[in-house]
Amino acid sequence: MRNKTLYIILFVLLAGVVVNSSCKKEKLLTSGGELQFSVDTLMFDTVFTDQGSFTASIKIYNPQDQLVKISSVRMEDGGTSFFKLNVNGEAGNVVNNIEVAAKDSIYVFATVKIDPRDESNPFIIEDKLIATLNGKDFLIPFVAYGQDAYYIVDSVIAKDDTWKTDKPYVVMNNMAVDEGKTLNIPAGCRIYMHADSRIYVLGKLNVNGTKQDSVVFQGDRLDRRYFGFEGYPGEWGGFYFFGQSKGSVFNYAVIKNCGSSTNFLGRQGQPTSPAAIQLNYDSTQSSEFQLDIRNSIIENSIGYGILSFTGRLRAVNCLINTCGASCLATPEGGLYVLEHCTFVTYGTNKVSHVDVPTLALINYFDVSSTQYTVGPLVCSMTNCAVWGSLETEAFVNSRDADKAQYEVTIENCLLKSKDGLPSNVTASNNIINEDPLFEDPGGWNYRPKDGSPLVNSGKSPISIPTDLDNKTRDAQPDIGCYEK
Repeated sequence: MRNKTLYIILFVLLAGVVVNSSCKKEKLLTSGGELQFSVDTLMFDTVFTDQGSFTASIKIYNPQDQLVKISSVRMEDGGTSFFKLNVNGEAGNVVNNIEVAAKDSIYVFATVKIDPRDESNPFIIEDKLIATLNGKDFLIPFVAYGQDAYYIVDSVIAKDDTWKTDKPYVVMNNMAVDEGKTLNIPAGCRIYMHADSRIYVLGKLNVNGTKQDSVVFQGDRLDRRYFGFEGYPGEWGGFYFFGQSKGSVFNYAVIKNCGSSTNFLGRQGQPTSPAAIQLNYDSTQSSEFQLDIRNSIIENSIGYGILSFTGRLRAVNCLINTCGASCLATPEGGLYVLEHCTFVTYGTNKVSHVDVPTLALINYFDVSSTQYTVGPLVCSMTNCAVWGSLETEAFVNSRDADKAQYEVTIENCLLKSKDGLPSNVTASNNIINEDPLFEDPGGWNYRPKDGSPLVNSGKSPISIPTDLDNKTRDAQPDIGCYEK
C-alpha cells in the first residue's frame, strides 16, 4: 500500500512538470536577429506563349534559439507588383505579424500572372520580397520572364548555330560562344541584354545585318522612363573576345548604351574592363583578324568603344562615338586596319569626357606608375576622322619602339592633336586641328556639312565603294564614315 501511494505521488509530480513545461511560452526576440531564405533568387523560368500563371515557393528561416515575430512580408512594388503572395496560408500584398518558432521556418508561395503577348511588359520582370524583423529588412529578388522570347541565361553556345528572327533574344547574366564553334546572328534578329550582361567569344561570332535591317544590341529596359526617355551608358556590358577567337565579322551592327564592367576574371586575372568590345592577345598568332567590323555603330558606352590588348582588328565604315573612355585604345599594340571610320566624343551629361582622348594608338600598357609592358604595333589608318572637345583627341605615342615592331601609317585623316603626330609615324596628306564641321554633333549626326574639310579629302582610288548610309562614294571620297 505504501509503494502504491509513492507511485501516485511520483506520477502527480511528473504530470505537473509536463504541464508546466507545455505551458511555458517561448521567449520572443525583440531586437536584432536575422532571417534566412532557402534560395538567393526566386526564378520563375517558365516562358509563356499564352496568358498563364506560375507559382513558386521559398522558405523563410528563423535561425535563432528564440521565437521571432516578422512584422511584415511584402513585395517592394506593392499593389503594382506582378507577384502575389501567400504567407503561411494567408494571402495578401502585405502579410503582418507572422510568428516563427525557434529554429523553424515558414512557407511563402508567390504567383506571377503574365500575358506574354503584351509588348508593354518588360522582358525581365523583377521585384523584391521584403521581410522585416525588428526594424531590419531582409530582401530576396524575384525574377520572371515577361514576354515570349528566347532567353539565354548563363549559357554556352556549344555547337554551330544560327539564331532565329521570329522572336527576340534576351541575354541574362552572360553567354559564351565556345572555342571552335560559330554563332551566326542574321538580319532581323533582335537582341536585348539584361543589366551587366556580356557576350564572351572563344569561337566565332558573325553578325550579318543589312542597312535596312541592322542587328541592334541594346539594354532590355523597354520602359525608357526609367532612363529619362534616353539611352543610358552602361545599361549592359559588351563583347569580350578571348585570345583564341578569330574570324568574327560584324556587318551593320549597332551596339549602344553599354560598356559596364563585370566581375568575370578576364585578361591577367583582372575583371573585364568597361568596354563595348574588348579584344585580347591573339594567342593563335593567326593571320586572320579577330574581329572584322564593317558599317557599324558603337555609341554611348560608359567606358571604351573598342579596347584591344595586342588584338587584331579591321574596322571599315564605322562610327564610334560618345564614349566615357577612348573610342579606340590599343594598349600593348596589335594589328589594325582602319578605313573610313569616324571616332568622336564631345561628352554629355551622362558620359564624362575631360582627360581621356578619343583615340589612343599606343604600343604600351602601364602596369603601375613606374612599370609598363610594350608590344608590337602595326597600324594602317586611312580616310579616318578623330575629333572631340579636348585639345588632343588623336593620341599617338610609343615607348621602346626600337625594341618592338612599330609600323604606324596614317594617311588622309583629319585629326585633332595639339602637338601633331610623332616623327616615327609615317604620315601623309593629313588635316590637323581643323574643325570637321559635322552636321549636328549634339544630336550625334556626324555627317559633313557644306564647307567641311572632310569633303573630297580622302585617299583615292576608292576601295570602299559605299559609306555607312550605303551611299555611293564619288571618285574623290570624303574622310570619315559618311560621304557628303
